[in-house]
Amino acid sequence: MTAMKTSPKRLTHVTREGRPCMVDVGAKRVTARRAVAEARVRFPADVAATLRREGMRGKKGPVIDTAIVAGVMAAKRTHELIPFCHPLAIERCDIGADFDGADELVIRCEVAVAHKTGVEMEALTGAAVAALTVYDMCKALSHEIAIADVRLLEKSGGKRTVRKGRATR
Repeated sequence: MTAMKTSPKRLTHVTREGRPCMVDVGAKRVTARRAVAEARVRFPADVAATLRREGMRGKKGPVIDTAIVAGVMAAKRTHELIPFCHPLAIERCDIGADFDGADELVIRCEVAVAHKTGVEMEALTGAAVAALTVYDMCKALSHEIAIADVRLLEKSGGKRTVRKGRATR
């Protein structure tokens, strides 16, 4: 039986000399790329009850609708926020939000593109900014609102496929 050789993992955005760099994707082929990320917003019980009673509307307007718009805008501009992200012409960005239990809002962001590089940073940014927007829209009710568990759930179309945080080749 032959042992599989694995190359040591290394950071992709650092040169061998230790300098920061943008990954060269010039030789890669264009493939359909997709990523799904989520962020969770935890409310104090009384705040969650108020928001549900008010139909997720606050003094600033519709909380979920505003968060969706902000998340999509952020996903489209990720390359302006994360230094070595490639600018991408995102073809789809879908954000949804639903309560998980009585006081936790789960925001999911799915991004897709045909490109040489993945869209996981765009999905993570979309979910995170949507969660930040929920906080901003609701902070008048409480500063005990918490954003937690911003994470990649799925990615496909590149070297590795990820499902619920587990990578496969």
